[in-house]
Amino acid sequence: MARYGQTFKDRAVARLLPPEGAAAEVVAKEVGIEVGTLKRWREDALSRPARGRAWTAPARLDAVITTAAMSQADKSAWCREHGLYPGELEKWLSSATASLADPEEVRASPQATRKDRKRIKELERELHRKDRALAETAALLVLSKKVEAIFRRGEDE
Repeated sequence: MARYGQTFKDRAVARLLPPEGAAAEVVAKEVGIEVGTLKRWREDALSRPARGRAWTAPARLDAVITTAAMSQADKSAWCREHGLYPGELEKWLSSATASLADPEEVRASPQATRKDRKRIKELERELHRKDRALAETAALLVLSKKVEAIFRRGEDE
């Protein structure tokens, strides 16, 4: 039986719940699990308080767009209905506007990505080398202590 992490389950279930509300069959086919399993996960999620549910990025954006033209009172009522705090909506709005601010600065160039990959490989190689050296040193230390213990025992006799 396959085991899925809580994050995976939360993301799959979030696609079923409002505001996205996708069909269980469609989500099950996309994520590669049985419909019954997905429906059981949804029931478990609905039994928890609304604060414990995960919101996908499209659902957060949809919430920000939906509440953008609302008055403060209407926005607060909408938040209570969907189990959110108005502060969360504000964070989502600032996150969305920040990500749209200057995409060129945020994205890494292909050259930088290649350099990063090369640097990561170098660091992994170095780490592997140091791990082997540490293991060898530990083995030598253990052996030296054993030899010392053997010779001490021989002197006692």
